[in-house]
Amino acid sequence: MAFIEVEKINKKFQKGKNTTHVLKNVSFNVQKGEFWVVAGPSGSGKSTLLSILGSLNEPDEGKIMVDGLDLFSLSHDERALFRLNYLGFVFQNFHLLPYLTALENVLLPTLAYPKKLNKKDEALELLKILGLSGKENKYPRELSGGEQERVAIARALIMEPDILLADEPTGNLDSKTGEEVLNIFSELNRQGKTIVMVTHNLAHLQYATHALFLKDGEVLEIKTLKEVN
Repeated sequence: MAFIEVEKINKKFQKGKNTTHVLKNVSFNVQKGEFWVVAGPSGSGKSTLLSILGSLNEPDEGKIMVDGLDLFSLSHDERALFRLNYLGFVFQNFHLLPYLTALENVLLPTLAYPKKLNKKDEALELLKILGLSGKENKYPRELSGGEQERVAIARALIMEPDILLADEPTGNLDSKTGEEVLNIFSELNRQGKTIVMVTHNLAHLQYATHALFLKDGEVLEIKTLKEVN
């Protein structure tokens, strides 16, 4: 059994009388410790697929199993707990709270946990590992784009998730800073983290173990790293 099993996912969006079929029978399996890049042009369904993988959105048809759990048979509360325990999210726009410091932003997910957690030391260590020592009390407006993205990565990792989901994480960064972020992802993957990352930039394939190519909501091709390189 694969760690993540995606089976015949279909998703449509209705706007007035118009229906858009965003995902069409998308299927693939991810083993623990793999780094998948979901690539394709704008409008191909990449971000919708990622939101469904993260149980933030529901498919119209199909099934997703994660570590033996049928995601969409879970209740709303069970799904929220699943996200807290299994998933870390990294977004293109960082989604940091402007009135919280870097450290407080990293610790934010711990507030949602049913039991009180004290992970301040772990948060400080993550910020240190990500090159942000001395920045823990800075507010997002006082940080560069790359620094904000690193805070977002630390926040995604604070609950020690099994899976990291990243939606265009370098989209708002210059090429040098983007490369630094991808090197962080690559190192996390070498340490055993399972990663699924959405991108439109084919240069990012060099960091992946597998690539899935989407166009108009359909899987065009799935490649392993050997074939990608």
